[in-house]
Amino acid sequence: MTQKISEIQVVDLEGKVVGSVQVPAALEGPVNEAVLWQAVRMYLANRREGNAETKTRGQVRGGGKKPWKQKHTGRARAGSSRSPIWRGGGVVFGPHPHDFRYELPAGVRKVALVNSLRDKVSSQAVVVLKSFEGIAPKTKVLALLLRKLQAEKKALLVVEKPSPDLVRISRNLTGVMAVKPASDLTCYDVLSATKLVVAAEAFKGWEALPS
Repeated sequence: MTQKISEIQVVDLEGKVVGSVQVPAALEGPVNEAVLWQAVRMYLANRREGNAETKTRGQVRGGGKKPWKQKHTGRARAGSSRSPIWRGGGVVFGPHPHDFRYELPAGVRKVALVNSLRDKVSSQAVVVLKSFEGIAPKTKVLALLLRKLQAEKKALLVVEKPSPDLVRISRNLTGVMAVKPASDLTCYDVLSATKLVVAAEAFKGWEALPS
């Protein structure tokens, strides 16, 4: 059961509460599940890769030489031993990798992102961190921080601009999905994460999202 959240606490690198931020108006209100379904369906379709592949007669190796002369052999005419009617020949209407990609309008994708963020905020699955700056560039330090924030599984780290050190130390943590700039987030990224750990600067940027 989701609930309306108007304020989120801000914590520091020690996990201590150092303030709070107001939830932007765009992230308040009911969640439109229909638009979330449309967006997730698109992202999943765009990840599909067809793996069924057969060769046509032009792709099968060999068969360049005419098996026998055209006339006076008593046999049917044949131009290639790789004809589909021959054993080892090409396939006429066999399967080929299919492109499942399609795109929703940019406006729909933006609405889906807003609704996915609403869902995480109302589910209290958003942690606002004062800043990732100053964190020691060691994997175990980041792991300890996430443990304090109760974000050890499928955490998505959202920043204004990812630092190489933060990306590097998060790479070996199975509980971290990715480090992403707020401008590159998608509905699918947000819904796939169990918890969002958002830098305060990046969270402030969400005030400009359309409601």
